[in-house]
Amino acid sequence: MKLKGKVVVITGASSGIGKALVYEFAKRGANLVLGARQFVTLCEITQDIEARYSNRAVAVQCDVTIDEDCKSLIKQAQLTFGKVDILINNAGMSMRALFKDTEVSVLKKLMDVNFWGTVYCTKHALPEILKTKGSIVAVSSIAGYKGLPGRTGYSASKFAMNGFMDALRIENLHTGVHIMVACPGFTASNIRNTALNAEGVAQGESTLHEDKMMTAEEVATRIANATEQRKRTLILTTQGKLTVLINKFLPGFVDKQVYKLFSKERNSLLK
Repeated sequence: MKLKGKVVVITGASSGIGKALVYEFAKRGANLVLGARQFVTLCEITQDIEARYSNRAVAVQCDVTIDEDCKSLIKQAQLTFGKVDILINNAGMSMRALFKDTEVSVLKKLMDVNFWGTVYCTKHALPEILKTKGSIVAVSSIAGYKGLPGRTGYSASKFAMNGFMDALRIENLHTGVHIMVACPGFTASNIRNTALNAEGVAQGESTLHEDKMMTAEEVATRIANATEQRKRTLILTTQGKLTVLINKFLPGFVDKQVYKLFSKERNSLLK
């Protein structure tokens, strides 16, 4: 499937992987509908896209935790372009706090954004995507395959997302709709800066070495390639692939390796 002329809806499009996806899909000739809470930033991005490329981009203020916002996002895509070919559920947030110290409301917020945001947008987009036999993509995480310490809510939301997409894929085996889960490993983006602490406040600074991670732009290129190829699953980084593979056979060993890795982050939560 070539992306030229396709109508692509991207959530969480104002920064990080979402913003990188916008530019990658635009380069390939797609028309874009961008959703995020930061409307001014979205407008700046759409103006830049339309100045650089011949395709169109539309900004829609959207909080994916609100069902009506998700409905309006898809409705705007349909009204503007007459169809929806691809939905990329990218909006997401993380956390950094041990469960014993964390307010339950923090986990609920993560589920609302990462899981329910995916459910809401997919529910409204699916009727349109059934018409075009297009794609629904969820930007998940290696944390959706292996629980990560200090990220209980994040891991839970990504496990839930993976299960939802897996069931949805089976339901659509004979409809022509393509379902893909993309799982980046550690990516250099702002997700750790905005990660919530035990009280639900953004921590403001990454505790990991961002310079050693895959860039958001490279992740976006891989996701765009996999979407064109209509792949089932995309697992990124060597570390991520090894984690998923070895965890199938030696989960106890992987537990110890994950503990060791996170015990080395700055101001580690693991004492």
